[in-house]
Amino acid sequence: MNAAQEKEALLWGMVGVTLFAATLPMTRLAVGTTELPQLSPWFVTFGRAAVAGLLSIGYLLWQHRLGRLKVPRRAEWPLLAVTAFGVIVGFPLFLALALRHVPSTHGAVVTALLPLSTAVLGALWYRQRPSNGFWACAVVGSTLVLGFMVWRAGGVYLGAANIYLLIAMTTGALGYIGGARLTPRLGAEQVICWVLVCCLPLTLPMAWWFAPSPASAIHASSWMGFAYVSLFSMWIGFFAWYRALALGAVRVSQLQLVQPFLSLMFAVPLAGERLDGTTLAFALAVIATVYAGKKMPIHAAGKPA
Repeated sequence: MNAAQEKEALLWGMVGVTLFAATLPMTRLAVGTTELPQLSPWFVTFGRAAVAGLLSIGYLLWQHRLGRLKVPRRAEWPLLAVTAFGVIVGFPLFLALALRHVPSTHGAVVTALLPLSTAVLGALWYRQRPSNGFWACAVVGSTLVLGFMVWRAGGVYLGAANIYLLIAMTTGALGYIGGARLTPRLGAEQVICWVLVCCLPLTLPMAWWFAPSPASAIHASSWMGFAYVSLFSMWIGFFAWYRALALGAVRVSQLQLVQPFLSLMFAVPLAGERLDGTTLAFALAVIATVYAGKKMPIHAAGKPA
Protein backbone atom coordinates (compact mmCIF):
# COMPACT_ATOMS: atom_id res chain seq x y z
CA MET A 1 0.00 0.00 0.00
CA ASN A 2 1.48 3.33 -1.08
CA ALA A 3 1.38 6.57 0.91
CA ALA A 4 -1.72 7.90 -0.87
CA GLN A 5 -3.68 4.70 -0.24
CA GLU A 6 -2.62 4.64 3.40
CA LYS A 7 -3.74 8.25 3.83
CA GLU A 8 -7.11 7.48 2.22
CA ALA A 9 -7.57 4.37 4.39
CA LEU A 10 -6.84 6.29 7.59
CA LEU A 11 -9.16 9.10 6.51
CA TRP A 12 -12.09 6.75 5.86
CA GLY A 13 -11.28 4.86 9.05
CA MET A 14 -11.37 8.03 11.11
CA VAL A 15 -14.73 8.96 9.56
CA GLY A 16 -16.15 5.56 10.50
CA VAL A 17 -14.76 5.60 14.04
CA THR A 18 -16.05 9.13 14.62
CA LEU A 19 -19.55 8.22 13.43
CA PHE A 20 -19.60 5.09 15.61
CA ALA A 21 -18.27 6.98 18.64
CA ALA A 22 -21.36 9.18 18.78
CA THR A 23 -23.61 6.10 18.94
CA LEU A 24 -23.56 5.90 22.75
CA PRO A 25 -24.58 9.50 23.56
CA MET A 26 -27.07 9.54 20.69
CA THR A 27 -28.65 6.31 21.94
CA ARG A 28 -28.81 7.84 25.41
CA LEU A 29 -30.64 10.83 23.91
CA ALA A 30 -33.05 8.54 22.09
CA VAL A 31 -34.06 6.36 25.06
CA GLY A 32 -33.90 9.01 27.78
CA THR A 33 -33.40 8.17 31.45
CA THR A 34 -35.33 6.25 34.11
CA GLU A 35 -36.59 9.60 35.43
CA LEU A 36 -37.55 10.93 31.98
CA PRO A 37 -37.95 7.99 29.55
CA GLN A 38 -38.31 8.74 25.87
CA LEU A 39 -38.26 6.19 23.04
CA SER A 40 -38.46 2.53 24.00
CA PRO A 41 -35.10 0.71 23.70
CA TRP A 42 -36.97 -1.90 21.68
CA PHE A 43 -38.25 0.71 19.24
CA VAL A 44 -34.78 2.25 18.89
CA THR A 45 -33.28 -1.18 18.18
CA PHE A 46 -35.77 -2.37 15.59
CA GLY A 47 -36.62 1.07 14.23
CA ARG A 48 -33.06 1.99 13.38
CA ALA A 49 -32.55 -1.36 11.64
CA ALA A 50 -35.81 -0.92 9.71
CA VAL A 51 -34.79 2.54 8.46
CA ALA A 52 -31.34 1.30 7.45
CA GLY A 53 -32.89 -1.81 5.89
CA LEU A 54 -35.15 0.23 3.62
CA LEU A 55 -32.15 2.32 2.55
CA SER A 56 -30.22 -0.90 1.93
CA ILE A 57 -32.84 -2.05 -0.58
CA GLY A 58 -32.03 1.00 -2.66
CA TYR A 59 -28.30 0.36 -2.38
CA LEU A 60 -28.59 -3.29 -3.44
CA LEU A 61 -30.82 -2.34 -6.39
CA TRP A 62 -28.19 0.20 -7.42
CA GLN A 63 -25.49 -2.48 -7.22
CA HIS A 64 -27.67 -4.77 -9.33
CA ARG A 65 -28.04 -2.07 -11.96
CA LEU A 66 -24.25 -1.70 -12.05
CA GLY A 67 -23.84 -5.48 -12.36
CA ARG A 68 -22.04 -5.71 -9.01
CA LEU A 69 -24.70 -7.41 -6.90
CA LYS A 70 -23.59 -10.60 -5.13
CA VAL A 71 -26.33 -12.82 -3.74
CA PRO A 72 -25.51 -14.88 -0.62
CA ARG A 73 -25.12 -18.59 -1.20
CA ARG A 74 -27.14 -21.14 0.75
CA ALA A 75 -24.15 -22.01 2.95
CA GLU A 76 -23.74 -18.33 3.87
CA TRP A 77 -27.22 -17.79 5.31
CA PRO A 78 -26.31 -19.16 8.77
CA LEU A 79 -23.48 -16.62 8.96
CA LEU A 80 -25.89 -13.89 7.92
CA ALA A 81 -28.13 -14.96 10.80
CA VAL A 82 -25.21 -14.83 13.26
CA THR A 83 -24.26 -11.36 12.01
CA ALA A 84 -27.85 -10.17 12.27
CA PHE A 85 -28.19 -11.50 15.80
CA GLY A 86 -25.06 -9.63 16.85
CA VAL A 87 -25.14 -6.26 15.09
CA ILE A 88 -28.86 -5.82 14.35
CA VAL A 89 -30.46 -7.09 17.55
CA GLY A 90 -28.00 -8.03 20.30
CA PHE A 91 -25.61 -5.09 20.50
CA PRO A 92 -28.12 -2.28 19.78
CA LEU A 93 -30.85 -3.68 22.04
CA PHE A 94 -28.76 -4.36 25.12
CA LEU A 95 -26.84 -1.11 24.66
CA ALA A 96 -30.12 0.81 24.55
CA LEU A 97 -31.47 -1.06 27.59
CA ALA A 98 -28.30 -0.24 29.53
CA LEU A 99 -28.17 3.43 28.53
CA ARG A 100 -31.65 4.00 29.92
CA HIS A 101 -29.99 3.53 33.35
CA VAL A 102 -26.35 4.63 33.02
CA PRO A 103 -24.60 7.52 31.27
CA SER A 104 -22.94 6.95 27.91
CA THR A 105 -19.56 7.69 29.55
CA HIS A 106 -20.13 4.56 31.67
CA GLY A 107 -20.98 2.55 28.58
CA ALA A 108 -17.90 3.85 26.75
CA VAL A 109 -15.57 2.39 29.38
CA VAL A 110 -17.22 -1.05 29.33
CA THR A 111 -17.49 -1.30 25.54
CA ALA A 112 -13.86 -0.14 25.15
CA LEU A 113 -13.05 -3.83 25.64
CA LEU A 114 -15.01 -4.77 22.49
CA PRO A 115 -11.97 -5.11 20.15
CA LEU A 116 -10.29 -7.50 22.58
CA SER A 117 -13.55 -9.43 23.07
CA THR A 118 -13.84 -9.77 19.31
CA ALA A 119 -10.30 -11.13 19.16
CA VAL A 120 -11.04 -13.68 21.90
CA LEU A 121 -14.22 -14.95 20.23
CA GLY A 122 -12.47 -14.91 16.84
CA ALA A 123 -9.64 -17.05 18.17
CA LEU A 124 -12.14 -19.55 19.58
CA TRP A 125 -14.21 -19.51 16.36
CA TYR A 126 -11.16 -20.10 14.11
CA ARG A 127 -9.58 -22.51 16.64
CA GLN A 128 -6.51 -20.34 16.92
CA ARG A 129 -4.08 -20.32 19.84
CA PRO A 130 -3.50 -16.87 21.34
CA SER A 131 -0.21 -16.34 23.14
CA ASN A 132 0.02 -16.22 26.91
CA GLY A 133 0.59 -12.47 26.64
CA PHE A 134 -2.68 -12.07 24.78
CA TRP A 135 -4.62 -13.97 27.44
CA ALA A 136 -2.92 -11.92 30.15
CA CYS A 137 -4.10 -8.72 28.47
CA ALA A 138 -7.61 -10.15 28.15
CA VAL A 139 -7.71 -11.00 31.86
CA VAL A 140 -6.30 -7.61 32.90
CA GLY A 141 -8.74 -5.76 30.64
CA SER A 142 -11.70 -7.74 31.90
CA THR A 143 -10.63 -7.18 35.50
CA LEU A 144 -10.40 -3.43 34.91
CA VAL A 145 -13.89 -3.32 33.39
CA LEU A 146 -15.35 -5.42 36.21
CA GLY A 147 -13.60 -3.23 38.74
CA PHE A 148 -15.07 -0.14 37.12
CA MET A 149 -18.56 -1.63 37.23
CA VAL A 150 -18.18 -2.63 40.89
CA TRP A 151 -16.98 0.88 41.74
CA ARG A 152 -19.95 2.41 39.95
CA ALA A 153 -22.32 -0.07 41.60
CA GLY A 154 -21.51 1.58 44.91
CA GLY A 155 -23.30 4.69 43.63
CA VAL A 156 -26.59 5.10 41.77
CA TYR A 157 -25.99 2.68 38.90
CA LEU A 158 -28.08 -0.46 38.53
CA GLY A 159 -26.47 -3.88 38.32
CA ALA A 160 -28.77 -4.88 35.44
CA ALA A 161 -27.28 -2.15 33.25
CA ASN A 162 -23.80 -3.64 33.57
CA ILE A 163 -25.14 -7.06 32.60
CA TYR A 164 -26.79 -5.51 29.56
CA LEU A 165 -23.49 -3.88 28.56
CA LEU A 166 -21.60 -7.17 28.85
CA ILE A 167 -24.22 -8.93 26.71
CA ALA A 168 -24.06 -6.08 24.18
CA MET A 169 -20.29 -6.39 23.99
CA THR A 170 -20.39 -10.18 23.55
CA THR A 171 -23.12 -10.22 20.91
CA GLY A 172 -21.50 -7.30 19.07
CA ALA A 173 -18.21 -9.19 18.89
CA LEU A 174 -20.05 -12.27 17.59
CA GLY A 175 -21.73 -10.18 14.90
CA TYR A 176 -18.41 -8.66 13.81
CA ILE A 177 -16.89 -12.12 13.40
CA GLY A 178 -19.83 -13.38 11.34
CA GLY A 179 -19.63 -10.34 9.08
CA ALA A 180 -15.88 -10.77 8.68
CA ARG A 181 -16.40 -14.33 7.45
CA LEU A 182 -18.81 -13.10 4.77
CA THR A 183 -16.88 -10.02 3.64
CA PRO A 184 -14.23 -11.62 1.37
CA ARG A 185 -16.84 -12.85 -1.14
CA LEU A 186 -19.80 -10.51 -0.74
CA GLY A 187 -17.91 -7.31 -0.06
CA ALA A 188 -18.19 -5.43 3.20
CA GLU A 189 -20.91 -2.97 2.20
CA GLN A 190 -23.15 -5.66 0.72
CA VAL A 191 -22.78 -7.79 3.86
CA ILE A 192 -24.39 -5.18 6.12
CA CYS A 193 -27.01 -4.37 3.48
CA TRP A 194 -28.00 -8.00 2.99
CA VAL A 195 -28.21 -8.49 6.76
CA LEU A 196 -30.42 -5.42 7.14
CA VAL A 197 -32.70 -6.32 4.22
CA CYS A 198 -33.14 -9.91 5.37
CA CYS A 199 -34.12 -8.64 8.82
CA LEU A 200 -36.88 -6.36 7.51
CA PRO A 201 -39.65 -8.97 8.03
CA LEU A 202 -38.71 -8.79 11.73
CA THR A 203 -37.60 -5.19 12.19
CA LEU A 204 -40.49 -3.44 10.40
CA PRO A 205 -43.37 -5.03 12.38
CA MET A 206 -41.40 -4.83 15.64
CA ALA A 207 -40.67 -1.14 15.06
CA TRP A 208 -44.37 -0.55 14.37
CA TRP A 209 -45.38 -2.48 17.49
CA PHE A 210 -43.06 -0.51 19.80
CA ALA A 211 -43.58 2.86 18.12
CA PRO A 212 -44.47 5.64 20.57
CA SER A 213 -48.05 6.85 20.71
CA PRO A 214 -48.42 9.72 20.39
CA ALA A 215 -45.14 10.47 18.66
CA SER A 216 -45.49 14.12 19.60
CA ALA A 217 -44.93 13.19 23.26
CA ILE A 218 -41.29 12.39 22.48
CA HIS A 219 -38.77 15.21 22.70
CA ALA A 220 -37.20 16.46 19.48
CA SER A 221 -33.73 15.66 20.84
CA SER A 222 -34.76 12.00 21.23
CA TRP A 223 -35.92 11.84 17.62
CA MET A 224 -32.61 13.42 16.63
CA GLY A 225 -30.76 10.67 18.48
CA PHE A 226 -32.89 8.03 16.78
CA ALA A 227 -32.28 9.55 13.34
CA TYR A 228 -28.55 9.54 13.98
CA VAL A 229 -28.29 5.89 15.05
CA SER A 230 -30.51 4.88 12.11
CA LEU A 231 -28.57 6.70 9.39
CA PHE A 232 -25.02 6.79 10.69
CA SER A 233 -24.54 4.10 13.36
CA MET A 234 -26.49 1.42 11.51
CA TRP A 235 -25.65 2.27 7.90
CA ILE A 236 -23.33 5.06 6.71
CA GLY A 237 -20.75 4.39 9.42
CA PHE A 238 -20.34 0.80 8.18
CA PHE A 239 -19.71 2.02 4.64
CA ALA A 240 -16.85 4.30 5.71
CA TRP A 241 -15.38 1.75 8.12
CA TYR A 242 -15.53 -1.19 5.72
CA ARG A 243 -14.01 0.87 2.90
CA ALA A 244 -11.15 1.78 5.21
CA LEU A 245 -10.59 -1.86 6.19
CA ALA A 246 -10.53 -2.88 2.54
CA LEU A 247 -7.75 -0.37 1.88
CA GLY A 248 -5.61 -1.21 4.89
CA ALA A 249 -7.03 -3.42 7.60
CA VAL A 250 -3.98 -3.69 9.86
CA ARG A 251 -3.26 0.03 10.26
CA VAL A 252 -6.91 1.08 10.22
CA SER A 253 -7.98 -1.39 12.92
CA GLN A 254 -5.80 0.50 15.40
CA LEU A 255 -8.11 3.50 15.04
CA GLN A 256 -10.67 1.62 17.16
CA LEU A 257 -8.57 2.62 20.16
CA VAL A 258 -9.61 6.23 19.57
CA GLN A 259 -13.35 5.45 19.62
CA PRO A 260 -13.86 5.31 23.43
CA PHE A 261 -12.10 8.67 23.80
CA LEU A 262 -14.38 10.21 21.20
CA SER A 263 -17.45 8.69 22.88
CA LEU A 264 -16.41 10.25 26.18
CA MET A 265 -15.85 13.62 24.53
CA PHE A 266 -19.16 13.53 22.60
CA ALA A 267 -21.12 12.63 25.74
CA VAL A 268 -20.47 16.03 27.29
CA PRO A 269 -21.99 18.34 24.63
CA LEU A 270 -24.48 15.87 23.10
CA ALA A 271 -25.96 14.22 26.21
CA GLY A 272 -25.03 16.86 28.77
CA GLU A 273 -23.01 14.40 30.83
CA ARG A 274 -20.08 15.11 33.13
CA LEU A 275 -16.74 13.40 32.57
CA ASP A 276 -15.03 12.69 35.90
CA GLY A 277 -11.38 11.84 36.40
CA THR A 278 -11.97 8.28 37.61
CA THR A 279 -13.99 7.35 34.52
CA LEU A 280 -11.29 8.80 32.28
CA ALA A 281 -8.58 6.92 34.19
CA PHE A 282 -10.39 3.59 33.81
CA ALA A 283 -10.92 4.31 30.10
CA LEU A 284 -7.21 5.02 29.61
CA ALA A 285 -6.26 1.81 31.42
CA VAL A 286 -8.68 -0.35 29.40
CA ILE A 287 -7.59 1.18 26.09
CA ALA A 288 -3.92 0.64 26.96
CA THR A 289 -4.69 -3.01 27.72
CA VAL A 290 -6.54 -3.45 24.44
CA TYR A 291 -3.63 -1.86 22.57
CA ALA A 292 -1.17 -4.25 24.21
CA GLY A 293 -3.45 -7.22 23.53
CA LYS A 294 -3.75 -6.39 19.85
CA LYS A 295 0.05 -6.47 19.61
CA MET A 296 0.28 -9.98 21.06
CA PRO A 297 0.59 -12.91 18.60
CA ILE A 298 -2.26 -15.30 17.86
CA HIS A 299 -1.09 -18.58 16.35
CA ALA A 300 -2.93 -20.88 13.97
CA ALA A 301 -4.16 -24.16 15.44
CA GLY A 302 -1.33 -26.62 15.90
CA LYS A 303 1.42 -24.01 16.18
CA PRO A 304 3.17 -23.39 19.50
CA ALA A 305 1.92 -20.44 21.57
